[in-house]
Amino acid sequence: MPITDSKPAATFPDLVDPSFWARPHAERVALFEEMRGLPRPAFIRQNMPGVPWTFGYHALVKYADIVEVSRRPQDFSSNGATTIIGLPPELDEYYGSMINMDNPEHSRLRRIVSRSFGRNMIPEFEAVATRTARRIIDELIARGPGDFIRPVAAEMPIAVLSDMMGIPAEDHDFLFDRSNTIVGPLDPDYVPDRADSERAVIDASRELGDYIAGLRAERLAAPGNDLITKLVQVQADGEQLTRQELVSFFILLVIAGMETTRNAISHALVLLTEHPEQKQLLLSDFDTHAPNAVEEILRVSTPINWMRRVATRDCDMNGHRFRRGDRIFLFYWSGNRDESVFPDPYRFDITRGTNAHVTFGAVGPHVCLGAHLARMEITVLYRELLAALPQIHAVGQPRRLDSSFIEGIKHLHCAF
Repeated sequence: MPITDSKPAATFPDLVDPSFWARPHAERVALFEEMRGLPRPAFIRQNMPGVPWTFGYHALVKYADIVEVSRRPQDFSSNGATTIIGLPPELDEYYGSMINMDNPEHSRLRRIVSRSFGRNMIPEFEAVATRTARRIIDELIARGPGDFIRPVAAEMPIAVLSDMMGIPAEDHDFLFDRSNTIVGPLDPDYVPDRADSERAVIDASRELGDYIAGLRAERLAAPGNDLITKLVQVQADGEQLTRQELVSFFILLVIAGMETTRNAISHALVLLTEHPEQKQLLLSDFDTHAPNAVEEILRVSTPINWMRRVATRDCDMNGHRFRRGDRIFLFYWSGNRDESVFPDPYRFDITRGTNAHVTFGAVGPHVCLGAHLARMEITVLYRELLAALPQIHAVGQPRRLDSSFIEGIKHLHCAF
């Protein structure tokens, strides 16, 4: 039997249900504070459609617990980490990427991919990012105040990765639209009929898969000077990404690489608007304050709310006993607000010192491979944006994506 807390589990809502994340912000704050005060992780019961029994998961909301589980892949499997109950067979081809894998498969794929996305690529990526940011800002000035999401926050990561991968600019809207469907299948702005959500995700995933498979075939026939060519060529040690591995990695890039950076950029404008004194401090000496500012933006925004793990054997973790097969969710949004690690955690403070947030997955083998690229893109965009438009600010309330997994902003207007 799974461990449960002494507090009746029925008093806690299902934290992976989108309706919970649609509640007022104050309710979310209060509930996670209550759960962090429990002596051990709460067990949340679920009633899932198509599952004929009641089951549930352990909710890890404390920073220390999230970090400890993350550093122990031998005890806690990442198989299906981005899903609530596992991947359906028809989606396994598209989402069986390294984020949803354990070793040795995970380490093999990460080793191949890191050669093209490692820190040695930062100078090349930064040059592309600077050029892209300046183009985006020139177009924003010419267009005038209005939407911030598609032409700025989303365009930055889409354009940077597309440039590096040799994807033409006319395909940016295709990537944007398909990624919206995949991360927002329960959002009526993206899939009007909830009954169509599963089919919409399958169709969008297949279209992205077919797209990158087509580019793979082109690069194998006529290699270019781009990342797709590097990923499909046989490496010096004889390793190579298969068609399926490239497809799933590309979709991972679209979701994890483009979506998370897009939402951090969006949240940044809101935070700097709501905290003008912090914005003025950043403007006073951007190069000095930018590194800490970006970390604080990432901590507060937490673009990915949770990941799933499954206990591989009976084991203890920080004094808590888990049984083999127990489902465990790591709630990064809560961990980034743990009072024991972040004093006054709800204060947005770009001078906050050591900021070891868990936005990129804490420690262990699954730390985000592209974290350094996300940081660089956010820094470059705001360096150029605030230099050109120091008075830019958000107008009105942002509209949140209907999702439990992504802490996304789907609509945001700016003025300057």
